[in-house]
Amino acid sequence: MNRTTRLGNLTTRTFLNRHWQKSPRLIRKAFPEFISPVSADELAGLACEPGVESRLVVKTRQQPGWLVRQGPFTVKEFRTLPDKNWTLLVHDTDKHLPELADFLAHFQFIPNWRIDDLMISYATDGGSVGPHVDAYDVFLLQAQGRRRWSISRKPHAPAIRPGLELKQIRAFKPQHTWVLEPGDMLYLPPGVAHHGIAVGDCMTFSIGFRAPTDAEMLADLSNLLLMRLDKEARYTDASLAPANADPGLITKQARAAIRQRMRGAQYLSSGELDEWFGRFITEPKSWLVPNPPRRSLTPAALRKQFATRKKLAHDPAVCMAWYDDGTRQIKMFVNGRCHLLPARLSGFARMLCSQRLYSSHQLGSWMRDRAAIRLLTELYNAGMLYFP
Repeated sequence: MNRTTRLGNLTTRTFLNRHWQKSPRLIRKAFPEFISPVSADELAGLACEPGVESRLVVKTRQQPGWLVRQGPFTVKEFRTLPDKNWTLLVHDTDKHLPELADFLAHFQFIPNWRIDDLMISYATDGGSVGPHVDAYDVFLLQAQGRRRWSISRKPHAPAIRPGLELKQIRAFKPQHTWVLEPGDMLYLPPGVAHHGIAVGDCMTFSIGFRAPTDAEMLADLSNLLLMRLDKEARYTDASLAPANADPGLITKQARAAIRQRMRGAQYLSSGELDEWFGRFITEPKSWLVPNPPRRSLTPAALRKQFATRKKLAHDPAVCMAWYDDGTRQIKMFVNGRCHLLPARLSGFARMLCSQRLYSSHQLGSWMRDRAAIRLLTELYNAGMLYFP
């Protein structure tokens, strides 16, 4: 697959240098003659299933002008919808449908751990979620029908109308407007206001990227810091001076002691921070954790089945990443867990983390490595790997 064709006449390096987190880019025929691997009916069926995050957004004449319903839905609810002016949004479709997970391989010029999900929206004529701003990068691929997109790079205040559940903006004034046809794609960096309106019935793929806030990362990191602390350690002041003259004063010595204690409590080595981030960034949403198989396998049994089945795949909901910290071990992260592997398995880790389906040609030789087969067996027994 030539990934440069998905970016028009730009190479991936040029796109990243010129546009990634910098400026919008409209790419006509990014996916020539594109045919959606999922139909509107299939998308609606997915929105009826428990454990699938979905929303219906209907334009109304009553304030605040929008009605938002959370899934899962029923067939009856879809039958009562009006003929126009509504949108169905289904999140994490790539976690539920393997063919959509495979579609995300087109965007692997961005690290896998940065990709959040593939959200699909189906809209009837006039359907929209209103003008809004996303805090993350997004590729908007027109999958079926047509949609009119308007964007503005000017600062916009968020909507504050009572009862409004959508993160919309006020006084949206578009600077550019395009109508996207099937296969056209629009890239938007964070902070660019955009408004999409369906021109007839249409379907749009939104490829969003993980961009955790500093607050989210610090909140998670604090758990690690608390685990490392001695629960019995307390403030001490063995060289305390008399406070008779000013008993309400927090002295310079006391403030310096507190600063030193708190900075020490927050200290983590570079290696500890790196490992924490690997765990954090691969942690899945709680409702997307795969179920283990009915019967666990031993390493020998897994090797035997693979010899017959010839293929192994990881569950679409599984997130993997790895790095070499320069020691005799490498660290591979799978759904928030860190696995230490010998340095000889760097090629094995790279392969597991860069694709979803593994053939006998790719995985066969690793099956004979004791550490590799041990990890594969652990992942299989946790439901993260399966035979397709």
